[in-house]
Amino acid sequence: MNAIPLDLFAGWTILVVDDEQDSLEVARFILDFYGAEVVSASDGREALDMIKQQRPNFIISDLSMPVMDGWEFLHNLRSSPLTADLPIIALTAHAMVGDRERVLAAGFTDYITKPLSADTFIQQLVTMLATIPTFKAALHL
Repeated sequence: MNAIPLDLFAGWTILVVDDEQDSLEVARFILDFYGAEVVSASDGREALDMIKQQRPNFIISDLSMPVMDGWEFLHNLRSSPLTADLPIIALTAHAMVGDRERVLAAGFTDYITKPLSADTFIQQLVTMLATIPTFKAALHL
């Protein structure tokens, strides 16, 4: 694959939802490096409030969080006609056999495991987003 352009996400807003500050900061740093405007929330409830203010292009959400976990957050997104089509990528440290299938069956767009690696994170995102026709065109890859 060609080198990933540094302006890959220029003009995009990406919401990262995670209660672990380290994971938030790594994701923010990498996505910002590739031109995204990154907004963040520490739980699903806070994220739902943020989406009312500014609709992101896509969401990366942890599964295990206080107040509202990633599963309930996903359910809320998919239950509303305003957010049902938002791509949401699950993020979790609990990578067990069958977890990916469970995540996809629940309605997540895809799945990334923690800890995030600067070497593979952006490539994983590009691969996932390229499967969505509107994103593939927007990525200019």
